[in-house]
Amino acid sequence: MDEIKNKVSESGIVTIDLENFYVEGERVIFDIKQVLFQGLILKEKEFREFIKSTDWSFYQNKIVGICCSVDAIVPTWAYMLLSIAIEPFATKLFFGTLNDIENFLFIEKISQLDIKKYINARIVIKGCGDKFVPNNAYVQLTVLLKPIAKSIMYGEPCSTVPLFKAKN
Repeated sequence: MDEIKNKVSESGIVTIDLENFYVEGERVIFDIKQVLFQGLILKEKEFREFIKSTDWSFYQNKIVGICCSVDAIVPTWAYMLLSIAIEPFATKLFFGTLNDIENFLFIEKISQLDIKKYINARIVIKGCGDKFVPNNAYVQLTVLLKPIAKSIMYGEPCSTVPLFKAKN
């Protein structure tokens, strides 16, 4: 009787699971619309008073995004002033929505990837998991690996969608 071989494990395919790049931590948004006069403009004096009188400890150990969800006149310095108030409490602080936060966090992790081990590799970028991975993370990882990979596939090692194959 012939021995059963695991062709997937013998293929030399390297799997990258972007779920492993997920940064743990509660994500919250500070929407500046809550401090706008008539929901349209920011008054500097009142805003500075709001900054001074607010207990920012709510943001302790949280990943925070600062944004404005309405079409309003918000000067750039207002976001900067907010960041000065929130930063001592937050584990990470970004300008943007919850989706922007996820993109920033994944891109940050992807940029730390040691790509040397993927030179001339046959790579499968794993899909379908339990944690949310933004599409931008798949795009940026593909862009990073394409110049050095032998091939890039998407899915599971036993069932992949071919995406790229280097020319010999």
